[in-house]
Amino acid sequence: MLTRLSLRLPVPQADLVEERFRAAARALRVPRRRVRGVRLLKESLDARQRTIYKQLECLVAVDEPLPQETPLPAPPALVSADARRAIIVGAGPGGLFAALRCLELGLRPILLERGKDVSSRRFDLQPINCRGYVVEDSNYCFGEGGAGAFSDGKLYTRATKRGSVAEVYRIFVAHGAPESILTASHPHIGSDKLPRIIQSLRRSILAAGGEVHFGARVSALLRGADASRLRGVRTADGREWEANAVILTTGHSARDIYRMLHDEGLALERKSFAAGVRIEHPQALIDAALYHLRPGMPRPDFLPAAAYSLATTIRERGVHSFCMCPGGFIVPAATENDEVVVNGMSLSRRNSPLANSGFVVTVTPEDTDAFAAEHGVLSGIAWQKALEQATSRAGGGAMKAPAQRVQDFLAQRVSASLPRTGYRPGISPWDLHELLPHGIAERLAEGLRFFEHKLPGFSGQEALLIGCETRTSSPVRVPRDPSTLQHPQLVGLIPCGEGAGFAGGIVSAALDGRRAAEAAAAVA
Repeated sequence: MLTRLSLRLPVPQADLVEERFRAAARALRVPRRRVRGVRLLKESLDARQRTIYKQLECLVAVDEPLPQETPLPAPPALVSADARRAIIVGAGPGGLFAALRCLELGLRPILLERGKDVSSRRFDLQPINCRGYVVEDSNYCFGEGGAGAFSDGKLYTRATKRGSVAEVYRIFVAHGAPESILTASHPHIGSDKLPRIIQSLRRSILAAGGEVHFGARVSALLRGADASRLRGVRTADGREWEANAVILTTGHSARDIYRMLHDEGLALERKSFAAGVRIEHPQALIDAALYHLRPGMPRPDFLPAAAYSLATTIRERGVHSFCMCPGGFIVPAATENDEVVVNGMSLSRRNSPLANSGFVVTVTPEDTDAFAAEHGVLSGIAWQKALEQATSRAGGGAMKAPAQRVQDFLAQRVSASLPRTGYRPGISPWDLHELLPHGIAERLAEGLRFFEHKLPGFSGQEALLIGCETRTSSPVRVPRDPSTLQHPQLVGLIPCGEGAGFAGGIVSAALDGRRAAEAAAAVA
């Protein structure tokens, strides 16, 4: 008999195989000897009470062995040299998973990436971290793996209706990700491990006959004799690449692509996004609050660095944490040298003494109307850029960021001193009320007071705000037909992923990439 069973066991006993067998036998009211196997399907941590439990979803076999597990996906088969081609613009998760799916469908993907390969890209992070200078086509946002490659590698998603999330996880595992992501409720790889997995994905694409080209920034679309049909793209070096289907998956920071589409006369849409700051705390403070630890008590080794997710609505706008990085670092995510943008990351062990999260407020298209007269549908980008440039000036240049203790932010005074930070370029004291738009600053202040009741210490003296977090998502959507996924004005152009406004993270972008590949097969 096979039974799917929910078990709730205290930590750390929940990690012991024999404890799971005994718990399953008790739950099913059968002798322990009759339980032949217990397979973990999903696990989550429940820290709502002083005794911390794990909630386990298991497949239990009674009086018979467990069935064999489904094997991991095999690499795609080799496509012929004369197979139909699809161009994929951008080698983030959307582009990489689109390329793999193209190969499964017998298409030959030609993947064009403006930045460098993920290994070379590491070296281009040093200038922005240590010298305050950004390499504009190779940084935390641009290059193989996209913005997620060096931004924590969180895989949690709610996009379960877009395709098989489990299949995406299995493809990651087949390319070197830890098997724990298959069962964790909030799977995470880490920015130290993700690059090797990205390299493995690329090797699978190349081995099956796909192409991957770096330093290939797309600068123009090529149209056929019928101007309503796409025939390919041109890169900045003047080279032309031809195919009937072009999957556009360039991420939320490729502002030149939005301008190119706008100049081509293609419809774009304004959309809401979110902006604010990064909030940083000692990880021990977060651990103590969420694990109910006594003052000075260290987190037990069997517990992971604690994470939180906070959200509320203040005067009809969402105020929430975003991309929380337990045991992580704040990183400079600018893509040009006249701006400062902050983001978060953590390594697989999440062992930094600091925790950080985006702390942001919803921004609607109407909030950017002051820029609409000059920038039209790109007003959200202009709004972001203006705030990023002002952030750079407030920080003092060289990617230094303006910062303020939370208590001083609430009192609207410049901090006399600042605590240590994981932001390597450095921070400068500033009253963030003078930098942030009034509607954002006031809602952040109200949110800080509200969240203090949810998470004690969130607004305490050790909490630090660092500006500004502006790249939570794209302020522009590239429209597409729901049935064909093609742009309504240009046959063969398939907008995809986070940059097109149809995804919000690694997994949702990967799922959208797979769907985009299926749409490309219909027109290629």
